[in-house]
Amino acid sequence: MHYQWDFVFLLRYAPLFWRGILVTLGYTAGTITLGLIIGLLVGMGRLSKSKLLNFPLIAFIEAFRCTPLLVQIVWFYYALPVLIGIQIPAIVAAILTLSCYTGAFYAEIFRGGIISIERGQWDAARALGLRPWTMMRQVILPQAIRRMIPPFVNQSITQLKNTSLVSTIAVPDLLYNGSLITADTYRPLEVYTVVALIYFALLFPSTMLAQWYERRMERGR
Repeated sequence: MHYQWDFVFLLRYAPLFWRGILVTLGYTAGTITLGLIIGLLVGMGRLSKSKLLNFPLIAFIEAFRCTPLLVQIVWFYYALPVLIGIQIPAIVAAILTLSCYTGAFYAEIFRGGIISIERGQWDAARALGLRPWTMMRQVILPQAIRRMIPPFVNQSITQLKNTSLVSTIAVPDLLYNGSLITADTYRPLEVYTVVALIYFALLFPSTMLAQWYERRMERGR
């Protein structure tokens, strides 16, 4: 059977594609920002020697890192409202899940970057009489952030791809709008080809930027 490809008809659906792109980018930017805040707080907490503090933080990190994101989205949208007795809108469930998910990965990036700083830097800062927060802000974090940037960029790229999963709870992102167009036209091959190309166009520059920065860091060493 010979299939006749036709992409011209998709031009009339351009506004729907654009709305999906904006929603996808909005979710990506918003959940990355919230994830960074969560990751910083959890990552800094993980540096504590207190087992009482570390245990719930480790449980939080591993719960989100060791279960599929799709399962988490479905659980937050369908199961959590049953437990708390409050209906959660799809938008809230998607933001909450994506932020906590990426926050768990960011937490380990923060922690790993901080503990990678040589012991001599910590000792030198203490010798100068710096207080713990001042030492962290002025000495440790500036050095650690340079090492954190490549994994941060890679995780953020993954986050943009992860937003496609919110379509399962009818959040009108790019993939969901693509499914609406497919239902209207019965042309899934063209629609999902265009959706894939749009994701590629959004992600490829970020991937190149991450690789360029990693090469620059290698030369700097």
